Formats: sequence, C-alpha cells, structure tokens
Amino acid sequence: MADDGQRDARREWVVPIAALASTALAAFGAFYVFDYYLFSPPPDPSGNALDFYLRFDPDKITDATGSLAAMVAAVFGIVITVVSIIVQLSADRYTGVARMFLHDRTNLSVMGYYLLTTLYGMWLSMSLKSGFAPRTALVAMLVASTIALVLMAPYFGYVFWFLEPMNIIRRIWKGAVKVAADGASEHDGERCSRAQADTLGAMEELTDITSNSISGKDKIIASGAVDALKDLALEYLARKPRATATWFEIGERIRKNPDFVAMDPESLADLEARKTWVEWKVMREYLGIYNEALVSMRDINYLIAIDTRYIGEAAGAARDDELLRLVFRFMNSYLRSTLNAREVRTAYNVLNQYRLLVETMIRQGHHDLAFEAVQYLLYYGHVSFDMKLTFVTETVAYDVSTVCQIACDVGSPCEERMLAEFLELDRPLRVRSQEKALLGVRKAQVKLASYYLMRGNEAKARMICDDMRDEPPDRRLQIQEQLEKVGNKDFWEIIDRGRNFEYMPPEQRAELGRFFSWFASA
Repeated sequence: MADDGQRDARREWVVPIAALASTALAAFGAFYVFDYYLFSPPPDPSGNALDFYLRFDPDKITDATGSLAAMVAAVFGIVITVVSIIVQLSADRYTGVARMFLHDRTNLSVMGYYLLTTLYGMWLSMSLKSGFAPRTALVAMLVASTIALVLMAPYFGYVFWFLEPMNIIRRIWKGAVKVAADGASEHDGERCSRAQADTLGAMEELTDITSNSISGKDKIIASGAVDALKDLALEYLARKPRATATWFEIGERIRKNPDFVAMDPESLADLEARKTWVEWKVMREYLGIYNEALVSMRDINYLIAIDTRYIGEAAGAARDDELLRLVFRFMNSYLRSTLNAREVRTAYNVLNQYRLLVETMIRQGHHDLAFEAVQYLLYYGHVSFDMKLTFVTETVAYDVSTVCQIACDVGSPCEERMLAEFLELDRPLRVRSQEKALLGVRKAQVKLASYYLMRGNEAKARMICDDMRDEPPDRRLQIQEQLEKVGNKDFWEIIDRGRNFEYMPPEQRAELGRFFSWFASA
C-alpha cells in the first residue's frame, strides 16, 4: 500500500476552522460596530467598540458563562452520539474498527479538547464573584467555545474519512507491518509471541473484510484487502533476513490458531525449519478467499494469482527457495480448486500468472525450480484433459511452449528436460476421439519448433519433428495451414492475455515450411 492515506492537516483542519470562525466573527463584528457607532451607541462612548465589548459586567456575565459551559457540553454529547453510531455501523462490518478508533490520536485529541473545554467552563463559572470578572479567563473561554463549535464540521469529515473501508485496510496493513517488523527483531519469547499473534490477527482481519466484501459484491474493497495481504508479505520479506531465530518459532499464541491446529506436528516443524510460517499464513488466507470467490467474484481469483506471483518473484529475488516451493504449492492448489469447479476461464487466467512466474524464475537463475513448475503445469494439463476441459490443456501447452522459448533465450541448463517433458503431453492421451482436442497441443509444439529454427537450433526442432512422425499427414497439413494463416497477434475478442495463441512473428512463421518439409523428405 504505497499511500498511507494521511490527510493534509492544514487543508483539512486549519482552513475550515479558520474560515468558519472568521466568517462568524466578521458577521458579528460588523453588526456590533454598526450598533455601537450608528444605531444604538452606549451612554458612555469612551474608548472603542472592542474595549467596550470586553468590559464584562460581573453581575450579568454569570449566566452567560454557565451557558457557554453547558453549550460546549451539549456539543460534546452530540459529537459522541453521532460518532458512536457511525463507528458501531462500521464495526458490524469490519473487525477491530472500534479498537482502532479508540487508539487513534486525532480522535482522542478531539474528545479530550471537548472534555477540557467543558471542565474549564465549569470552573470559570464558579470563579465569578460580585464585582470581579476575570477578563482574560472569559476571553479564553469565548475562544475555546468558538473552536469547539466550528470543530464539529472538520471532525465529522475526519471521522467519515477515518472509517472509509480503504483507509481501514491501509491502517490494518500499516499496523501489521510495524508489529511484524518489531516482533521479528525480538529475542524475548513472550514479546515475540505477542507480536506473532497481532500479525496473524491483522491477516485475519483483512480476510474478514475481503469475505464481507465478496458477500456484498464490493469488488473494490475486496481487491484492496487482497492487495494489502500481498503488500504485508512483501514488506515482511524485505525485513525477513534480519529476523531473530525466536521469530520463526511458532509460539503458543498462534499455535492454537485453527489453521495451525489442523496441521500435524511434522508439518509445523517444517514451517519452522523453512522459516515460512508468515508467508504460509498469508497464502493460506488467499486460498480460503480464492475458494470463496471462485464462482461469485472471479476477478478476485485473478488478483490472488497475480499477488501470489508477486510474492514468488520477490522470493526468487531474495533467493528464498523454500518460499518459492511454497508459492508453487499454493499456485497448484488454486489450479486444483479451479479445475474441480470446472472454471475454464479462471484456469486460463491463473495459468497466465503461473507461466509469468516460471519465466521470472528462469531469468533469476532458478532453473531447477522452474523445471519443477513445468512438470506441475504439464500434470494439470493431463488432469484437465481427463476432465474433458480441453481448452485448459491447450492453454498449458502454449504456456509451456513459451517457457521453453524463454529457457532457450537465456541458455537454461533445464531447457532440454523441459522440451522432453513437453513432448510427453500428448502421449498418454492418444485415442482417435481426442485428435481434435489435441490439435492445439501439436500446434504449440510446432510453434516451438519454428522458434528453434529461427534461433538456429535445428537439433531441438528435429526432436519435435521426430515426435510427430506418427501423426497422420492430413493432420500435419491442417496444423501447417492453420498456423500459416494467423497474421494478427491480437485475438478478435477482448481477452486478458491479449495475444492470439497461434500467432508467430513473420520471421518465425517463415520457418514452418522448412519444418514440415522434413516429413516429406522422410
């Protein structure tokens, strides 16, 4: 969350208070001066209008002073009543709002100001004696009462701003980052355990906000809370190298959390040894949100996949292999839930983020982990084919083809193994009724072969050619004709990826004839 949501104090407080007070003072001063000099001058006009105004009559000012104190107390009551109602309405929807409100310095300062002004007025009213009027104290009471009245408008504006959902989310995120940073540097077990519990509680508050927003079809707030969990994980990752060993031990305060209680002791020990309990909890919350939004708000599924990719990329940059493996496990869990729900469009978008993450892993030098991820992708390609979700299988094929191209560009040592695995995608599925569905898989492989030829890597292109020897000639011809006629990279409908799967740049498409000529010569 880049913007903390702080307001400009001068614009939001000083200017409204000054404008309201000066307007009222100017109006009163104008009419008072007219009366003093023109319409009803005093019997003893010595001095000026201001001096005459400040000549308080001790016998007559007593009632006015008591009324000032009572008025401020009444305004204080109105403020408390209105604010209490607003806070209660927000607290019913967002966990922890009341506690957050009562810990805010601005709210405490305003309430304290009203209380002190009321007490001051009460004490002032009791100080008036026959023949004695404390001019300075009375002027101070006038000024304080004026501010108390005009303070209502900017304060109500502040309260509404304070309780805006996105500002609540920012405040929870900011507090969680601070607590986690402080707790990660603690050596004392009790203080560290308390910080762990507060960090975990903040994550669950953000999850509650997301769940409530999904139920209310409020995509903006739900997206904000999901992004806050990602930002929390990224901020924590930046501080993680400086954390103490105590922080990575799962303390008693969080061990009783339902997510941790459900885990067997060995898994808990693994989380401690791998130092990933914070990130595991963040993505565990993501998985719960993902399953909840799978049918009702698919955009949140896409956002969770994007944010999980960001966490994975940050883990790759930090050389945190254990966290990378954890990210892949959760990506796999998203895919499994999506396929079980038969949400083809969601799987299409999640696979896009999965592929982008694998590409980043290759560029960062995590070649073995990238190869593992390719194996996972191909596995879900087989699973989706068995479930007759053939478009997902085709998507996997094109994504793995793209990954192999990236591996070729950077000279990955795992490139050849990736290619061998890719060529196995259609092997277990070869039955006559599946030929049409597998056409996309073969197109992806041919597309990769033409890329190899364009890059001068004929040996790998021939590996693909050898794998396709048993394909019927009419099917190979169909593949060639369909790939050669795709000259526009943009798909004819609006899609998230933007690019047509079958599109190839002209120099790459020109290699198709050479590739298919090998079958004729054979």
